Amino acid sequence: MTEKLEAILSRLAEPDSSAVQQATAQLKVAFRDPSVIPALCVLMTNSQNEQIRQSAAVMLRLRVTKHWRKISTEHRERLKAEVLRAFQKETEHAVRHSLSQLSAVLVKRESPDRWPALLALLDESTKSISPEDRRVGLLLLSKVVESNPEPFRPHYCQLLELFGTVLEDLGNPSALYYCILTLTAMTAYTGTEEMALMRSLIPKLIVAIGRLIQADQDQASEAMEVFDELMESEVSIIVPYISEVVQFCLEVSADPGLSDSLRVKALSCIAFLVRLKSKAVLKQKLVGPILQMLFPLLSAVPPPGQEDPEDQEQAVDDDGDSESPKHFAAQVLDTLALHLPPEKLLPLLMPPVETCLASRNPYERKAGLMCLAVLAEGCADHIRTKMLESVLQTVCSCLSDSSVVVRGAALFALGQFSEHLQPEISKYSSDLMPLLLGYLSALDHTKTGHINKAFYALENFLENLGKDIHPYLPTLMDIMLAALSESQNLKIQELAVSAVGAIANAAKELLAPYFVPVISSLKGFLTDTREEMRSLQTQALDTLSVLARTVGKDVFAPLAAECVQLGLNLTDAVDDPDLRRCTYSLFSAVSTVSPDCLTPHLPAITTIMLMALKSTEGVRTHLEEDKQFILLDDDEEEEEGDTSLEDDEGHEEEGTDVAGFSVENAYIDEKADACEALGEMAFSTGAAFLPFLESSFQQVYELRDFPHEDVRRSAFGAMGQFCRAQHTVWQGDPTEDHQQALQRLLSVVLCCLLEAVRQDRERHVVMAALEAMNAILQSCQGEALQGPDRLTDICRTIRDVLKKKITCQDGGGDDDNDDDDEDDQQAEYDAMLLEFAGEGIPLLAAAAPVDAFAPHLREMLPLIINKAASCTVADRSFSVGTLAEILQALGRVPGGSEVAGQLATQVLPVLVGGARDDDAEVRSNSVFGLGALAEAAGPAVLQDYPMMLALFSSLLSKEVDARVIDNLCAAICRLIMSSAEAVPLEQVFPALVSRLPLKEDLEENQTVFSCLAFLYGQQPSLVLGHLTAIVSASSHVLRSKDVDTETLNTLLVFLRNVVGRNPTEFEGALMSLPPEQREGLTAAVTQS
Repeated sequence: MTEKLEAILSRLAEPDSSAVQQATAQLKVAFRDPSVIPALCVLMTNSQNEQIRQSAAVMLRLRVTKHWRKISTEHRERLKAEVLRAFQKETEHAVRHSLSQLSAVLVKRESPDRWPALLALLDESTKSISPEDRRVGLLLLSKVVESNPEPFRPHYCQLLELFGTVLEDLGNPSALYYCILTLTAMTAYTGTEEMALMRSLIPKLIVAIGRLIQADQDQASEAMEVFDELMESEVSIIVPYISEVVQFCLEVSADPGLSDSLRVKALSCIAFLVRLKSKAVLKQKLVGPILQMLFPLLSAVPPPGQEDPEDQEQAVDDDGDSESPKHFAAQVLDTLALHLPPEKLLPLLMPPVETCLASRNPYERKAGLMCLAVLAEGCADHIRTKMLESVLQTVCSCLSDSSVVVRGAALFALGQFSEHLQPEISKYSSDLMPLLLGYLSALDHTKTGHINKAFYALENFLENLGKDIHPYLPTLMDIMLAALSESQNLKIQELAVSAVGAIANAAKELLAPYFVPVISSLKGFLTDTREEMRSLQTQALDTLSVLARTVGKDVFAPLAAECVQLGLNLTDAVDDPDLRRCTYSLFSAVSTVSPDCLTPHLPAITTIMLMALKSTEGVRTHLEEDKQFILLDDDEEEEEGDTSLEDDEGHEEEGTDVAGFSVENAYIDEKADACEALGEMAFSTGAAFLPFLESSFQQVYELRDFPHEDVRRSAFGAMGQFCRAQHTVWQGDPTEDHQQALQRLLSVVLCCLLEAVRQDRERHVVMAALEAMNAILQSCQGEALQGPDRLTDICRTIRDVLKKKITCQDGGGDDDNDDDDEDDQQAEYDAMLLEFAGEGIPLLAAAAPVDAFAPHLREMLPLIINKAASCTVADRSFSVGTLAEILQALGRVPGGSEVAGQLATQVLPVLVGGARDDDAEVRSNSVFGLGALAEAAGPAVLQDYPMMLALFSSLLSKEVDARVIDNLCAAICRLIMSSAEAVPLEQVFPALVSRLPLKEDLEENQTVFSCLAFLYGQQPSLVLGHLTAIVSASSHVLRSKDVDTETLNTLLVFLRNVVGRNPTEFEGALMSLPPEQREGLTAAVTQS
């Protein structure tokens, strides 16, 4: 058998394909003979041919992997003995590597304690005085520990002591490499008893990797994974050496003589450390050194004759960006902005930015602009409130720079500002719109790369303009419609289609006059089946979805059914994940406008989406080595009846060759969009979606632990929508079955969301989970709190977020105490996380029985009040805003008034202080809170009315912010409706009426007109004395498109009451209006 097998393996290596095919067939026959195992063992150990020895080892590994249970006990023991004997005899590295991999798969089946010979060999070889023996022994050790780290735990302390010696053997770089790989594999399984030993290795690790860099940069890059693993699993081990690790990574990142991949690896280590331990980075004063390293990378001039990828006219594969130190340096800066307090980062960052912007070198000017652009997300509040005008002037001036790379960076920065610095940046529309339109009209349309940047800036600015877009709408649409119908450049057409979507988001119903020509162009693109149209089709679908949501139901509804059919046709005809995900968004958008058009197609639509959620398409398997012997994946030779033995121990289907997986971005986006669409369709279509709810939920629920954060985030949002959908069904048909289904769903979903809040490492995912939970509380109210301990669990989780105790929050440096002023400063995204948690508290106050919720509220209240003394506007606004909403919620539930009265002494000083704040938003929230307190607490705060009214009078006399004035009016109204007898109406009421109509906070019109109606019932003469001003304000509200139905009804009931009781006085006030307003008001009042 041995000689026959060796002859077959020899023929497999021949160049003649027919000989290889014949040998393959013979090999499959040979594998049906149980004696193939001993024969391969002989060849693995004794063959004179290196390739055959390696082939035998690889084949044995595949055999063990696939069919371990079919191998007899005798052959197993022989195999274990022979592989070690072969390993000791072998001199060729490639064969040793294959033998070590065979040993590794054996360790997965036989624990190391059942293979004492392996442990003895490892002990002997790794401690040998021979460098070669140590190297070979560490190779074997790395492979067997990597394959199954946990069974080696009893030996960890012994191994760590060994590594302390190996890492000092700087003359043996291969030994260093295998040692570090083993340590990386062990890290996730280490316990407290190994901590001290692990920690002592960090300085040696740094030196060892430095030596590896000199010997083999690829191996060094792989070895640096140990830092990631330590940070991910046991960050406390690395914290005492953060300064040393960062300094090492800085030196590697800054060295232009090293490979890009190694430098990027070092940069990624820095970014990861900042994400996990931002406070420790601050305490160690490492931000300055990091920035000093980043700026030369960011401003690096490309080699002669080359350009940075983003400056090239032709599209560049995004995958290349991750290997560029220049582009990853920008990602590090983005991480700093997202995870550090702006007050700590910007004083260190802005001086070098200003130096760059003033430089004569265009790439340094570009670097300065890129820094400003990258800061826009993480430091948005700080820039909006303290720096916006100056940075905007800088960016706009750079749009006329002599260098196209600088102009491109300025456009990118303007796009980033437009996306993240709302609403303040939109106030500059009169300056920016002419500038952008002029810039766009002057561009060379053959330079699509630069036009792409110009459209990016324009789109992002347009998106949030709202009605302020109106003066520019004709010009914009002339440009876009011309591009759609006349341009021969598909990229220009794609950009124009995208811009129409942005215009629609701002203009909404104002776009209706342009709807027909836009739709005509989109239909033309969507029915063109040429491959080169794919990207344009995808964008056309995206814009069609936006139009469905914005242009108005009456305008879009006639096209709804056609759009659904168009989407289904495209999913059938084209196999493209980007195009499919855009059809999902289209279906979802149509469901909000015309759910009945979607209902007949729900079976087909949900089937497509569930397939996308289940699909492993786009998943790439990364193998440890080339699978030269894939022909030995010999499932064909399994006999009937063997299948019952497969997978008994969970091993048979494991692919030991798999080193990891990655998923293409397009398929990640498709899964995320499918989740979102399913959730929205479920809510929009209601009972029609019920047959598909369980299957949709099961598939979405499976994605709760998906590796990519965007998919997890979308899955949690969809789960919240499913709960809201089931609640709507139960409300429409309140049967016991529907209620039980709702409770089952709520039980699973809320538990899942709370677990995500506590355990997920990504703040965006945690925010999504909190947002979904809040949506459930708002929709389902008390039903969401029916389960045992559900209220307690939710309150405890919110409290832990407020205390910064959940996984995604950096609690500090573990071993070092952070009880200093840094606790008052935090990254803006950390503040946002607290806001999402805080939003749940008033929702709980509205949904839970007061006596059950009050103890939890008393625990959380100090955590909210403490934020009122913060140095940041965001914190102070969050504090007083949350208090106000809690008081408002308590005022609307039975028993809430008593609790609000008990809390008054705690919250009143906070709200009074906030009303005097320098920031208008804080003042506005605080004034609203004072009114809500008076409304909720009633008699408990009567003694405080004089103080509150004096405060309001003082504020009204000098306030210039329209929203604050509106909230002052509403607060006065709440005081009046709560206890009119405690308010000197003769002085207060004229001041109130003189500030009408409301200018910005139009929701408070409901409060104002409720108060006017109340006073008219109590003291009609007071109201009649100011009727002219009241009628004028009423006319203004009636002409507004933003008035809601409840406010409109309140206003009209009040006015009709006045007309009925005091027609002469009303007629006199009416005559003070211009004729057109007079007619409109009369028509509204007389209409039944």
